[in-house]
Formats: sequence, structure tokens, C-alpha cells
Amino acid sequence: MKKHVPILDLVCLVLLGLCQLTYADRRPPNILFIFADDVGQEVLGCYGGESYPTPHLDALARTGMRFRHAYSMPVCHPSRLTLMSGKYPFRHGTVNWGDYPASGESHTFARYLQKAGYTTAIAGKWQLCLLKDDPLHPRRLGFDQWDLFGWHEGPRFYEPMIYRNGKVRTDTLGHYGPDLYLRSLIEFMKDNRDHPFLAYYSMALAHEVTDDLEHPVPHGPLERYDNYPEMVAEMDRAIGRLVGALNAMHLREETLILFVADNGTPPEIITHAEGERLIKSPVISRRNGRDVPGGKKQLNDAGTNVPMIANWPGVITAGQVVEDLVDFSDLLPTFLDLAGTSVPEDHRVDGVSFARRLRGQGASPRSFTYSQEKSLPKPGGVVPEGPDSGLCWVRTQDWKLYSDGRLFHMAEDSLEHQALTPQSEGPNGALMRARLEETFKALGL
Repeated sequence: MKKHVPILDLVCLVLLGLCQLTYADRRPPNILFIFADDVGQEVLGCYGGESYPTPHLDALARTGMRFRHAYSMPVCHPSRLTLMSGKYPFRHGTVNWGDYPASGESHTFARYLQKAGYTTAIAGKWQLCLLKDDPLHPRRLGFDQWDLFGWHEGPRFYEPMIYRNGKVRTDTLGHYGPDLYLRSLIEFMKDNRDHPFLAYYSMALAHEVTDDLEHPVPHGPLERYDNYPEMVAEMDRAIGRLVGALNAMHLREETLILFVADNGTPPEIITHAEGERLIKSPVISRRNGRDVPGGKKQLNDAGTNVPMIANWPGVITAGQVVEDLVDFSDLLPTFLDLAGTSVPEDHRVDGVSFARRLRGQGASPRSFTYSQEKSLPKPGGVVPEGPDSGLCWVRTQDWKLYSDGRLFHMAEDSLEHQALTPQSEGPNGALMRARLEETFKALGL
């Protein structure tokens, strides 16, 4: 006797097959990776921020996916080192501030994407070498073209000093740097729209002007430097221009937009120069009815729990807020996963791909995140004392253990007012302390 498949089941099977075929037929997505500088969660309206209008970023979150538990290093260089390599900073041994280990140059996410058939470009901030000493450094790390300001060599905003593919540009007089970086990436996307590309916008915004040149960099048209609200407005405007450009090129459904910030908001920024003297003003933002001082350089949530928004029409379902743990080591394996490849078996990384979450196929398998201060000895070394002591932590969504033994139940004490002791942590706290201590051991710390 024949078994009849119910009509509804048959329809579902056909639709499932069509969906799978459609996804399989997709080419690997373009990746527009936007890495903001010095922007904490409290800055964005979609994270409860009340001080700055961010309509374009809020729209990306509303029509895409917002992550609550993305974690950075508390300052920029360790974040960028982790991002490019997929490895935590201590894995590289001793690396000078602003450098990149030569042994890792062939293992960046950009190099791997090139091997997977992507054309790659970066514009904005480099901070992985002094470009005057090594002007072709971005090429070795995997970028086909670049427009990067000379980090600690000249201005990044008004009349910027920009290296284009190894040579200093001579056409920046009278221009605003972020407009030039943006134009560079839009032209790149336009020229490469017929095959997969990585467009990496390493923003100058919303970082203050450089403070270690012989003479202060030029003021802007208002005879001062942009203040923090003005830089946030320019950051959000840039997001709108990029989305508009992708729409005009009919590339939105073929492009993953991923917005992340490198660390928290600064506690103060340089606002103007009086002769050779630089004047600073505090940065305090309002979030969910509470004043939030900038937390950059701190290992608390204000310094390390950064905004992350993913938007990919037709793949990412709109309006999602997810609890997955993500840290910057995850970007490399995620980008490779999206490109249809993977990290070579003989190359170890700390990162875990969250591409399944982006595709709607399930949560990231990551069980903890890690962060550290800018200096940390190699595994097994002695942690020095003092304000730059190499302190680090591992955490879940709800629990956080520092390398000095302090445990916090973040679900109840997100501001870290009172560390739990073995006497006060209770059975759950004791269990989580043991689990996170094992995580430290597994990392080799």
C-alpha cells in the first residue's frame, strides 16, 4: 500500500530545497568591515545611548543583528593585533606598541581572503607599523590597495597625511580625512563589484587628534578640533554614505556589513591647541538614564564591551538581539567561513567562527571571552605589579574572573562594585570560579 506524503509536508520539502539551492548558489558575500575607533556601546542609540543621534547605525541594527556580548581589548593596538591574527596578544610574545609580528604577516584574515579569491582594500587607520619606515607593509598583510593616514606621522583629520599604496598623497590640502578614506573605499567597491571583495574601513573616528608630533596638527574650519559629538555625527554620516553607495550599486544583498568598535569611549579628548599646548575636555555620555564616563583603557565593560552590528539583507533576519559571546579573535575564522574556506589545520588561532549565527543556523559555540591590558608576559611568566600590570580576565555572559582572583557576577554587578570572595560567592559562584580558572589554564596562563 502506497504512503501518501501530506500536501503541506511536500510543500515544505520543496521550499526547503529551494532555500538550500538559493543559498548554495550564492557567491561568497562581499564584506564591508567597519571598525570604529574609541566608541563604546553607550554612544549608539540602539544600545540605549541618549547623547548622540546615530540614525544610520540604529537603522542597521533595526534591520539586522545587534550583539550584546562582543568584547575587545581596552586599547587599540592589542585589539587590532587580535583582529588581524585571530590570536590573543600574548600568543605573539613581545610585540612593540604599534608593530605587527613579522612571523604572522602571511596569516592575517586579509591574506587568507585573498587566497579565497577576494580583492581587498583598507582605508583609514593602520597602526601596525610606521608607514614611513615600511610603506608597503599593508601589502604584505594582505591588502591589494590602501589609503591610510600616517599614524603618529601627521594629521588624520584636516589636511591629512595619507599613504596611498605606498606613496604619500599630495592632493589632501583643504580636505577632511574621513571623506577621503570613505571615497577611496566607495571607489574600490565600485571597481570590484563583479567579484567578492573585502572593504575594510578602519575609521579615524571618533579618536582624538594625534598628540605626539613636534607641533600640533591643524585646527579644523571652526578653529578648533572636532568635539566628541561632532565626530560621532561624522561617523554615523559615513555609515549612511556607505549603505547608500551599496544600494546604488545594487550590492546590498550580496554584502555583509559588520560594524564593530576597537575599545570603549575615551574619558577625555583633545579639543584645541593653545600654541604648543593641547587642551582636553571630558567625555561623559548618557545611557538609559545614567551618565557613563568614557572607559577606554579600563578592563571593565565600559572599556571592553563594544558595539557590534551585522546587516545582510536576505540572510540576517531583521531585528535580532543576540547573546552570543564574541571576541576579536573570532573575526578571522568567521570571515574565512563566509568565504567558503577555513583556517589551515597547521595554523592555530584562538577565534571561533560565528558565521552560523549570521546565517541563521545557530549560536556561536564560544563559551568564554578574554581580554588583557596592553602588556602581558608569555604564558608561565611572572605578572608584574603596578598600574600596567598585565591584568587580564576570562568571562561568560554572566561571570567574570580576573587573573588576580577577583570574581564578579556581572548579571547582578555589571559595574563591578564588589568582588565576590569564597565566603560570599555561593555554590554557583564557586562553580563558575572553578570553571573560569580551568579556562585560564587551558589558555596557558
